[in-house]
Amino acid sequence: MAEQRSDVISWDEFFMRVAFAAKLRSKDPNTQVGACIADTDHRILSVGYNGTPHAITDEAFPWGDSDDPLNDKHSYVIHAEANAILNFRGSLKDMQGATVYVTLFPCHECAKLLVQAGVGEVVYLDDKYAGTMDNLISKRTLDSCGVTYRKVQMPHGLS
Repeated sequence: MAEQRSDVISWDEFFMRVAFAAKLRSKDPNTQVGACIADTDHRILSVGYNGTPHAITDEAFPWGDSDDPLNDKHSYVIHAEANAILNFRGSLKDMQGATVYVTLFPCHECAKLLVQAGVGEVVYLDDKYAGTMDNLISKRTLDSCGVTYRKVQMPHGLS
């Protein structure tokens, strides 16, 4: 009988690889973000990436940063975490205590959505906005609501 493999990836790496794959769907030329929500039984509940609402064509979309809100992508893009929540087709009670794996630490708006949806942990790869006011508000929101967060190293083979 063959021996069991010993080089199996961890659950953290598995779900982060799913989030990483999701971010590859983003059309944003500057920041691609993916999210994967998994329950406590290691089942994927939902996946999302940052992108435009379904009715907006990517070709006609202003993907750049601008001082004009009508031409700034930030006025239109739905973040990966929000899309993962919106893509979920179950009951929100199934999301209680779930873990969201995100390639970029959530903004304060997404932090509020994750808390409201019942997510209990945020696992992230990058915190490139650490120390900004938005990031501090996000962390305060998560801390105040008992949602834990932790950074993981880039899974093997991903960049």
